[in-house]
Amino acid sequence: MSEKKKFNLEYEIRSSPRILFTFISEPNGLSQWFADDVNFRDQVYTFTWDDEVLKAKLLSIKENKLVKFRWLDDEPHCYFEMEIVQDELTNDVALSITDFATDETRNEKSKIWDNQISYLLSVIGA
Repeated sequence: MSEKKKFNLEYEIRSSPRILFTFISEPNGLSQWFADDVNFRDQVYTFTWDDEVLKAKLLSIKENKLVKFRWLDDEPHCYFEMEIVQDELTNDVALSITDFATDETRNEKSKIWDNQISYLLSVIGA
């Protein structure tokens, strides 16, 4: 299997950073678009989709700015990060995603993020 490499995606979001932050950092917000159910305990988020359960350690959090996770069963250098980026001139808000994938799975992972962010946009009403 080939090595996982970092990639970035960016999505325009019509929302305030404060509101968007609740959707990317709080279990209740994440369970509305990212997973079917989300629980948080001792710096570990438990994400559930149908019959699949994955755990991620919270590596970093900056109020109204970003959250960074590492899947517990993933390679140590891999993480996924959701960062809120706001243009200083226009105040436009974007969500920047950093994730890791092999060359073989990059396209699939990008499509998964595209679908998840589409769902987030519909939940936010953006």
